[in-house]
Amino acid sequence: MLRRFGTTATGASFTDAVIEAVWSKGKPEPPHPLTTRRRDMCGASMQRYAYGTETLYGWEIDHLMPVSKDGADDLGNLQPLQWENNRYKSDNWPNWQCKKRS
Repeated sequence: MLRRFGTTATGASFTDAVIEAVWSKGKPEPPHPLTTRRRDMCGASMQRYAYGTETLYGWEIDHLMPVSKDGADDLGNLQPLQWENNRYKSDNWPNWQCKKRS
């Protein structure tokens, strides 16, 4: 079964509580409020309302250790990642790099 990006190990949607907990792991992006804007580990800006979208500030929940390599859905294995960085990362754990921005 092909799993969509930004879904649980079984392909289900994350709960609102998990989405909020993962969002809180993003890095602050002053002067923006923490509730609306943060940065992923690559430094890409994300906006809270853009969760699950493929827009400039869209983001997804990423499994640090990919599901394909037995990564779990526990909060310690999840991070917010701008959608392009998530695609670029794919399943290349642990040797992945951030997408270069032009």
